[in-house]
Amino acid sequence: MKLSVTTIARVAALAILTLPLFGGLAPVCAHEFKVGEIMIDHPWARATPGRAKNGAGFMKLMNHGGAPDRLMEARSDVAERVELHTHIHENGVMKMRPSGPIEVPAHGHVMLEPGSYHVMFLGLTAPLAEGTKFPVTLVFEKAGEVTVELKVESVGAGAGGMKMNHGAGHGMKKN
Repeated sequence: MKLSVTTIARVAALAILTLPLFGGLAPVCAHEFKVGEIMIDHPWARATPGRAKNGAGFMKLMNHGGAPDRLMEARSDVAERVELHTHIHENGVMKMRPSGPIEVPAHGHVMLEPGSYHVMFLGLTAPLAEGTKFPVTLVFEKAGEVTVELKVESVGAGAGGMKMNHGAGHGMKKN
């Protein structure tokens, strides 16, 4: 039996498209977590250079529910202290500050990204090495707690897409 190149290409495309339905690519593609109506997409951290004492974590928080929720705190053993932070524009200078709880609007999302909201790891117990992962527990006011894995990406990750939110929106959007 002789198969044409077109037939082989069609079979390969069909296999690639249906493999995720059977969990075949789950370990490669899965980097989402869910608690209640909150979905956490692509949690990651930047690798820390040399003897850096602090690091930061980023992710997209999506609320599929009809009521707003709030990220109240984050916890992890990778640092002495973990805080929710944001950047503010003050007198022409960007400054990092604790943000307090971060609202995730109903049927909307908020980005934790460089230049905006983020999880701050203060007093790292060890450097964040590129290619590793570490657990962080996120505590939401309504949805509850969920432990996510942050994948450590390169030192310069996210720099090209940095958004400096100078307004009050801080990355919050309706879906």
